[in-house]
Amino acid sequence: MMDRRRFLGHCAAGLAGAAAAPFLARSARPRRSFGRAKRVIVLHMAGAPSQLDLFTPKPELVKHHLQPCPDALLKNERFAFIKGHPKMLGSPYQFERRGQSGAWMSELLPETAKIADDLTFVHSMKTEQFNHAPAQIHLFTGHGLPGRPSLGAWLSFGLGTENRDLPAFVVLTSGPYAPDGGAALWGPGFLPSLHQGVRFRSQGDPVLHLANPPGMEPASRRRSLDALRSLNEAGAARHGDPETQTRIEQYELAWRMQSSVPELADLANESQETLDRYGAVPGEASFANNALLARRLSERGVRVVQLHHWGWDSHGTSPGDDIVTSLPERCRQTERACAALVSDLKERGLLEETIVLWTGEFGRTPMNEERNGSQYLGRDHHPHCFTLWVAGGGFKPGVSLGETDELGYHVQGPAATANDLHASMLHLLGVDHERLTYRFMGRDFRLTDVAGQLMEPILA
Repeated sequence: MMDRRRFLGHCAAGLAGAAAAPFLARSARPRRSFGRAKRVIVLHMAGAPSQLDLFTPKPELVKHHLQPCPDALLKNERFAFIKGHPKMLGSPYQFERRGQSGAWMSELLPETAKIADDLTFVHSMKTEQFNHAPAQIHLFTGHGLPGRPSLGAWLSFGLGTENRDLPAFVVLTSGPYAPDGGAALWGPGFLPSLHQGVRFRSQGDPVLHLANPPGMEPASRRRSLDALRSLNEAGAARHGDPETQTRIEQYELAWRMQSSVPELADLANESQETLDRYGAVPGEASFANNALLARRLSERGVRVVQLHHWGWDSHGTSPGDDIVTSLPERCRQTERACAALVSDLKERGLLEETIVLWTGEFGRTPMNEERNGSQYLGRDHHPHCFTLWVAGGGFKPGVSLGETDELGYHVQGPAATANDLHASMLHLLGVDHERLTYRFMGRDFRLTDVAGQLMEPILA
């Protein structure tokens, strides 16, 4: 005989399941990819590198170095930190055309210059955000406010994983701080939490809390997980909460990862030649180690690997954040490994099916910030234009899209957005960005929100 409380509980569970069923059924989820690309590696230079000192030489800007900024550029303009009437800031670095493609690169990028013909440059990127956290969230979720699923979560949801012993989505961070956007950059939003990014480390335990507690043998752990699974399955049947099933799957994945992850994260298995190529040192926490680990993860079928390296916020308030001392140091920390990753994937036959994206969240101003009268050279946040590059996965190598005006202030011609970038990446992964949707709060959401156009000129 069923008491009143249990009867009402079963009714609630049944109603919840019935209510959720049509919503889940209407969520479009293309489980198989028919695109050229199978996976994605994102190299996020958190803080926003200066496109004017790396990729876009501006002789007119050098000509007007430290002269007052034209009034026309300041009308109705908002800056994060610039006050008063700023002066123009020409780049102190020399530029050359590299490779057969003739891509412009500064002297700060000698290793990137060697892979110039494998890269596709987009010089016409633009964003609506001019502070780090919202700009990073917009870049990774397609929307400036937190709460939406990240790119990696969408791909995990839509395409799943190629290796059941590893997460579909892995996150690696380096530098003294995490990116300003925090966990929102790899969060699941309103998708099931199974699709959130799993943070790996290149030093110490690769995944925190993955190892068994002291004194617990694997057989005991397996018995406890089996008992926990039974309890969770009973709870799922009774209450109809989809997150309970997610919890079951996460426990099982963690169990399998106890065997797969330690070997995967042990960079000492790599040859000294490979370690030197990346600049990696086993056991250290570094971007180079993370880049090499990203290659290992990708070749084992991880769908999305996201790397974040903090420190590119070149305001010029001190040598720690200027374009003369800090910017070259950030390049030394990352550039060799980025180039090695692309060439390594290419040699292994993986670049054709792997999209590698290098980007910041916005650009830097053509003016010197000169905050509080600082004598160090630096640039403020600039949402109107920035440069990124992509490689592999069906992007046309050795070409560039878009350009900016002679002072590097505005995009000339059509601008590209994060929504356009996401639409193009999904297309190469075999997914129509308008059809990968999830119903939440009575509305069908997608990564590209209500925008997104394919960047046809750079798609093979």
